[in-house]
Amino acid sequence: MSKPTIGFIGLGLMGGNMVENLQKKGFSLVVMDLNKDAVKAVLERGNAEEAGSPKQLAEASDIIMLCLTTSEVVEKIVYGDDGILTGIRSGAVLIDFGTSIPASTRRIGKDLAAKGAGMIDAPLGRTPAHAKDGLLNIMAAGDRETFDKVKPVLEQQGENVFYLGALGAGHTTKLINNFMGMTTVCTMSQAFAVADRAGVDRQQLYDIMSTGPSSSPFMTFCKNYAVDGVSDLGFSINNANKDLSYFLKMAEDIGVRAEIAEGTARNLQAAVDAGMGQGNVPEIFDYFLTRGN
Repeated sequence: MSKPTIGFIGLGLMGGNMVENLQKKGFSLVVMDLNKDAVKAVLERGNAEEAGSPKQLAEASDIIMLCLTTSEVVEKIVYGDDGILTGIRSGAVLIDFGTSIPASTRRIGKDLAAKGAGMIDAPLGRTPAHAKDGLLNIMAAGDRETFDKVKPVLEQQGENVFYLGALGAGHTTKLINNFMGMTTVCTMSQAFAVADRAGVDRQQLYDIMSTGPSSSPFMTFCKNYAVDGVSDLGFSINNANKDLSYFLKMAEDIGVRAEIAEGTARNLQAAVDAGMGQGNVPEIFDYFLTRGN
């Protein structure tokens, strides 16, 4: 597909940078977002227009990209009275870059197929800075022919584009990845808190553990906050809490009980209930440090 028109809904930090990257590479954009300042920034760069509804955006687009917060929002955008499903053209492709529930993704894909359109779930790895430079990790899944159709565009956005198989496998993989990552952060943050309350120096604990197999980038993020007071993992406790709830829903859907994930989810929910949801995930250290007081 050579320079298709791309409709993009969701101009947050990640989505906005993805759109900027596509504009730099010569793509025509049709965009939507509740944040009109974000829309204005896109329009001022040129070769872009704003859609009045998801239906209008779908009618004007060869590829529709979503970078939204929850499955519930995705379903509203797709199934609303003026939603994508009412306007999508036969042969068009919907790509969901967010982190969604796989069962919801497969249902949307089935309904799009009935209209002659395709779907790819393609959750993202790396940061908004990588998005601006087209260097994301993209975990894509869906019908192989549909994937091959949009792969050239995905390769403009990602340094590494992985094809994972049937629709829903991308979101499944992302949820597993986030379960592992957020469990590691909770575990290491709690380790620092327990060390502190037991009279063990946090820096010394890190020095020892980081020389062994427990060492990881996530451990360093936790150390940066618990020891140095620097919160530099840009992923909120609210988002982590949402992703763990989706992981547990996915596990339930396939008949598995994920007890370790249940523990992580309880910790994240407790931190949210304590008013810490806007903080970055390593800041859950503060919850662990004070919960015994």
